[in-house]
Amino acid sequence: MSLRLRLSITYSALVGVVLLLFGFLVFSIVSQVLLEQIDSRLSQSANQIIERLRVSANNQFDIRQLSAYQPTENLLFQVWDTERRLQFSRPVGLTSPLDEAGVRLGQVFFSSQSINGVRVRVLSVPLRTNRGPVGYLQVGLSLALVEITQNTLATVLIALTITLMIVVLVTTWALTGEALAQLETVTQVATQITQADDLSRRIPVAATAEDEVSRLIRAFNQTLERLEKLFATQRRFLADVSHELRTPLTVIKGEVGLMRLTNELDEESLRSIEKEVDRLSRLVGDLLLLAQAESGQLPLELKPVELDTILLEVIQQMQVLASGKVNLRLEEIDQVLINGDRDRLKQVILNLVSNAVNYTPVGGEVRLWLGKIEQRACLKVEDTGPGIPPEDLPYIFDRFYRGDPSRKRTESSGFGLGLSIAKWIVDRHGGQIEVESQVGKGTRFTVWLPLA
Repeated sequence: MSLRLRLSITYSALVGVVLLLFGFLVFSIVSQVLLEQIDSRLSQSANQIIERLRVSANNQFDIRQLSAYQPTENLLFQVWDTERRLQFSRPVGLTSPLDEAGVRLGQVFFSSQSINGVRVRVLSVPLRTNRGPVGYLQVGLSLALVEITQNTLATVLIALTITLMIVVLVTTWALTGEALAQLETVTQVATQITQADDLSRRIPVAATAEDEVSRLIRAFNQTLERLEKLFATQRRFLADVSHELRTPLTVIKGEVGLMRLTNELDEESLRSIEKEVDRLSRLVGDLLLLAQAESGQLPLELKPVELDTILLEVIQQMQVLASGKVNLRLEEIDQVLINGDRDRLKQVILNLVSNAVNYTPVGGEVRLWLGKIEQRACLKVEDTGPGIPPEDLPYIFDRFYRGDPSRKRTESSGFGLGLSIAKWIVDRHGGQIEVESQVGKGTRFTVWLPLA
């Protein structure tokens, strides 16, 4: 059974139950009101009959006035003495009590009886004088009109309930059909995506629609967009890893083949092999670090860290790399205390400074600055290198991204993973990393971290 049919049946059934309960309540109230009206008329008729009754000193009924009594409606009544002898009856042929229990109770009593196949409402009234009980009066009125009214009302209520259930069923079917049509579109598009492996497809949805199904479709489209980006990133990642592995493996294989041809160990070939193996080790290490970071398996040991001390250590280490090539200058440094992982923060600074040194031409300058701005630590690394083209700036923190499309590698060039790792570390410390660059003038990286 489809969802559309289930919803339609459920709603119409709920409406039917509510209408049946309402109809039962109306039927009960109307029936009670009609019975009360019959009882009131019976009481008035009984009082009129009692006013015409005469009883002698020896408790004998004088029924002459009753014989002349003409009620305004088809009224049944009987007069019984204390010995349960019938004294008067209308109609004459009615010899059995209208209500046997009412004669025995000795009190005013209303009941509904069946007399000769006709439903009758009966009022039993004990008759008393100053001398004591003298008999009983039973007055009855036919309930035929009440039953006709009840049957008509029940028919109308049942017909109204069925009609409204059908209307609700049809209306719900139409409305849910319109709403679920979008879900059918979602199903078709999802099936097409699965069969064609095409994540570029999107489910059409009106821009102004704000119902639940439209919000679901927008969320589904956003999920498809993220999946498309993730798959594209994965494909690019595999291509980049393959590219990065191909060159060192080719070099190692060539050097090994050369030594096999010469049948002797060549020191220069061994150094080249060792260099490429180190390069592969760094690549595997960086990939493992990124994998651990993205899977949440790389916890940070946060503790108070003096960022100025770390910066001085990095400058001391980078002096060797910069010696004779660029001028490494510390413009300003302030004592800065933050909560962080010392090793990871040092890795960030090392990466930024080494990149600046590597990409700055001979005779250029790398300037460092550390201070506090608006309750945040601020580290700046600025170089006078060739700069980064504006079209490359949005992607420099992506894995394996390098602005040079030919991907020519130098001895000091990396894999395009360092800035991705640096950004992840800074983000995990609650900070930000920014980049500004002008082609031909240089690049400046700014790292913001919250103070301890």
